[in-house]
Amino acid sequence: MTRRPLIRYALRAASLAAALGVWQLLTSLKVDLWLRFSQFPTVTDVARAFGDRLSGDDYWTDLTDSLTRILTGFALAAVLGVATGVLVARSRLAEDLLGPVLEVVRPIPAIALVPVAILLFPSNEQGIVFITCTAAFFPVLVSTRHAVRALTPVWEEAVRTMGGGRLRILRSVVLPGALPGIFGGLSVGIGVSWICVISAEMISGQYGVGYRTWQDYTVVNYPGVFVGMVTIGVLGWITSTAVELAGRRLTRWLPRTSYIPAGRPRTPRPLAGARPDGEPEQQAQSEQQGQDHTEEARDEHLV
Repeated sequence: MTRRPLIRYALRAASLAAALGVWQLLTSLKVDLWLRFSQFPTVTDVARAFGDRLSGDDYWTDLTDSLTRILTGFALAAVLGVATGVLVARSRLAEDLLGPVLEVVRPIPAIALVPVAILLFPSNEQGIVFITCTAAFFPVLVSTRHAVRALTPVWEEAVRTMGGGRLRILRSVVLPGALPGIFGGLSVGIGVSWICVISAEMISGQYGVGYRTWQDYTVVNYPGVFVGMVTIGVLGWITSTAVELAGRRLTRWLPRTSYIPAGRPRTPRPLAGARPDGEPEQQAQSEQQGQDHTEEARDEHLV
């Protein structure tokens, strides 16, 4: 690992430690100016409650249930959202038939569909998965639709010229070209899914991180509430990072530059003692080093 990633990791750890330090200071001193920090548990109280939860079985049961619901609903939303987005973007008939219905339903918050899910599905589990799927479906749908419509027609015409049919165009032009937009929608969708699945668990769930967090609130166990909040945040960060990394891997063929804020693109330095006749080989080595640095900086930025 090079020196620059180590410095960035140290800065991130320092910022997190500083935030926790401010939290501990304000709550331990019971500061009440405009915000009432005297009502908040301290960092040590939350850490103690977190340790107690980790030693019990209920925490891991809630974690498993929430992850099962989010992954099931998100997978369904990804498949349905991509398929519907491509269909609406490529077919005028599908746009005329499905477009009005989708645009009317899209502004409705997914959490407002909880009564519909209770009436429609025979079990709360299926209703929560339905709400999670609905929450992620529309961001994926909209991003896919815009990404497909933004593709240049030259690529499709080139495939047609070489004798390719609709399936070949879909496989070789539409889906690869729309992948960056699709993963943008998936990244947004996974975050919205966490918001809605936690809310649905609070309202109609029996197990799960959201259900346990709400139960802690009803019995005035505020350290337990913060344990649930921290758990939700960590799980959301892990799943969104996994989606981002998957998108990076599947779109490696796209031209990218390394993430260097407020800096200039680095020009590879010539190797010391290189001979004029070795310039092509030196140039290839420099390009390979630049590409490796780009991949390392990009992946490190996502973590």
